Amino acid sequence: MRTLTLACIDSQAPPLFNLSPDGGRTRTGYEPEVAQLVADQLGAELRWVMTSWDNMIPMVQRHQADAVWCGQGIIPSRQEQVNFTRPYAIFDESVLVRAGDPARGPEDFSGRRVAAIAGSANMRLAQTFPGAIPVPFTASDDVFGDMIAAVRDGNVDAMVDDDVVTVPLGDDPDFAIAFTAPTQNAWGVGVAKDRLEVLNALDGALSSVINSGGLAQSWARWMPQLPFPADLHTGRRS
Repeated sequence: MRTLTLACIDSQAPPLFNLSPDGGRTRTGYEPEVAQLVADQLGAELRWVMTSWDNMIPMVQRHQADAVWCGQGIIPSRQEQVNFTRPYAIFDESVLVRAGDPARGPEDFSGRRVAAIAGSANMRLAQTFPGAIPVPFTASDDVFGDMIAAVRDGNVDAMVDDDVVTVPLGDDPDFAIAFTAPTQNAWGVGVAKDRLEVLNALDGALSSVINSGGLAQSWARWMPQLPFPADLHTGRRS
């Protein structure tokens, strides 16, 4: 593999990734750094293709990218569409509200609008809140930014996302974390089902990065507030 082409959105979602200054040629954050480690392991040049959230998997299915590396929880609806590598991250899920909101648990969202990415593990969690009104967000180049703006503006009452994205926002005076659910969502790299050679190559390279300690080092650099999940060493997928 001479070039590793990965699909993602171009969005400001630290510490996972930051908005690219040049349309994707330069990217910083946990995901781009680990992807670079994997590309180096493969001896491949890394290239990012920026697209909308709902076009990432179709791009991979059309072989316009080798894989999706962009906050993909390993959930059944995605496993029906692509194969996943072993996980490179495991996160819990947090609920972000506006500052001063008294909500502290799922039962506090009855009759209230709760945003999450359509078809995501986060949406599955939002749908379990008794009486809540789930609001799916999709078809955007910056779905994270859209949801954050919707909470800030009052168009929704809360948003659900993995703690790595929402916990840093809890330091913003406009927001607060209502609660965090210990869901332990595993994230992986999605590859077209008819490209097993790509899946095996990525899985092998990622295993090498994990076994060498490179993944743990990147985790500590970008997400020191979150403990490194021991299950990443086992290859657990759910």
